[in-house]
Amino acid sequence: MSESPRRAPVRAVVIGGSIAGMLAAAAVKEHVDSVEIVEAHELPEGPGPRTGVPQAVHIHFLQSGGAEAIETLLPGTTGLLLAAGAHRVPVTSNMVIYSPEGWYRRWKRATHYVITASRDLTDSVVRGQVLKDHRVGVRTHTRAVALLGGRRRVTGVRVRGVDGTERELRADLVVDASGRASRMPQWLAELGITGLTEDHVDSGLAYASRFFRAPVPTADWPVVGVQADPRLPRPANAGGILPVEGDRWHVSLMGAPGAHPTGDPDAFEAYARTLRHPVMADLLKHAEPLTDVSVTHSTANRRHHYERLTPWPEGLVVLGDSVAAFNPLYGQGMSAAAQGAVALRDVYAAGPAPGLARRAQRAIGTCVDTAWTLAVGTDIHFPTTTGRTPTVADRLLHRYVSRLSRTATGSFHAATALTDVLALQAAPTSLVRPGVLLTALVGPLRPRPDRPQFTPAERGLLRELEEADGSAR
Repeated sequence: MSESPRRAPVRAVVIGGSIAGMLAAAAVKEHVDSVEIVEAHELPEGPGPRTGVPQAVHIHFLQSGGAEAIETLLPGTTGLLLAAGAHRVPVTSNMVIYSPEGWYRRWKRATHYVITASRDLTDSVVRGQVLKDHRVGVRTHTRAVALLGGRRRVTGVRVRGVDGTERELRADLVVDASGRASRMPQWLAELGITGLTEDHVDSGLAYASRFFRAPVPTADWPVVGVQADPRLPRPANAGGILPVEGDRWHVSLMGAPGAHPTGDPDAFEAYARTLRHPVMADLLKHAEPLTDVSVTHSTANRRHHYERLTPWPEGLVVLGDSVAAFNPLYGQGMSAAAQGAVALRDVYAAGPAPGLARRAQRAIGTCVDTAWTLAVGTDIHFPTTTGRTPTVADRLLHRYVSRLSRTATGSFHAATALTDVLALQAAPTSLVRPGVLLTALVGPLRPRPDRPQFTPAERGLLRELEEADGSAR
């Protein structure tokens, strides 16, 4: 009896060792024989800073939709994050948030959560989960410079080492997860694929962030935030305090043109006091700064519509910030990338078939839709925003969502409907279901809270801090 021919190994190459790149490797590793991640920089051992991720110095959190997507790809990740000091914060039960419509009510029953941790810790845990699989390897200090193949099929990438030497990496699947700096539009043009459309919406927001030693125990301490109100006749600003590992607070302040925060450490608390409510400044005066202030101005929403391109080559997929990068104010980036990776896995689980990469790209585009709608649907209402202005329909929708948000301060049903969408677990269209419309029409069933919603125990801790400061003076 003759032996059946041996199947050739199936190989994937992922461009970028970001969290999106790691999740891409996790998504495809069950369907190939090997995955090689090509990364331009060194990857740290443990939760250290990674070169090429300037946004890591600003606050990050995983929405429950993103955390559950990561858990689907890499079981046990949430537990490892929590064991390393990350916090699982119930929404809105453990949040003190001042929205344009008023203070969030801290409902006793939580329907969603966020995972708060430094970006370095989240990257490290996800990276460790992925790289423990023998099928996944990393080629560091190597930069992808071009695609191999043609209009119909991509067959690999050309890479360049730090010494300038170039070589070809052949692959059956190439995933670009190189982030905002992706050169995919140029690479596709070199293959003769043109017509790519791009949306670019920029509110002009700048970020200033630093870490503090928390003056209170961080276990069960709430997320604190003051949101911007685009209706006010002044440049928008906002801020947030997240409890993270190491008994620290990670604090970010954001401001539009005319109210940009600076890198001056002495101005950080003073800027927090210019927000719509001084709650953050009141907390920070008790906290010990641990780092300098880091500032970035790269906060534009940018989306490439790869899912619309025809033809789309077999063997190529684009994921994460390479497809769509969001204003980090809304905390959607990591979660959208994780959901895109799950979509990639699910399409490839169906097995080889013509048009597989195109179906995967369309599925990823669908995952991006909700986060894009949320970010852009808010940013277009700031007077400093460029790239798009609100239409009549946009204004009507914004008024409706504002009414629903005001209703949510006194209606658990409205709060849950909004959180379903913000957690990336429901489409924005769910907000116009008949039951939600009726809830918005009826309005809040309880009076709106008129002050920060700290619990009696939290207020007791804050009084102790005030008394200690008074005694020290």
